[in-house]
Amino acid sequence: MAEEKSGLATGLFIGFLAGGIAGAIAALLYAPKSGKELRSDIKRRAGDIAEDASEYVKTARSKTIDLINEGKTRSDQLVSDAKQKADHILGSAEKVLTDIRERAGGESGRVKSAFRAGVDAYKTEKDRTRSST
Repeated sequence: MAEEKSGLATGLFIGFLAGGIAGAIAALLYAPKSGKELRSDIKRRAGDIAEDASEYVKTARSKTIDLINEGKTRSDQLVSDAKQKADHILGSAEKVLTDIRERAGGESGRVKSAFRAGVDAYKTEKDRTRSST
């Protein structure tokens, strides 16, 4: 969108510049002046137009540099924000993983205890059965 506006502004400037040159030349050629005066006027007008064009180029260059710097600043900020969000997400993921490991470890201990109790109960019952026979 900015490129579109910049292209439009450039096109308008070139159109105004070309129209100004054509109008100045037409005015000078149809004005009742001597050849020497006419050449002097054309030279002066050409100088004015060259100054205007030079000023436009300086302004355009300055605006371009400003836009580039603004773009760099914005991109740096976006990268910084993305890094912060990524760090936050990784921290949250590590916390969740740690919680899961702790819970799994606790459940594993309970399952082992229950299994051992079952094995002990089986052995006890088996020993009772052998003793009673």
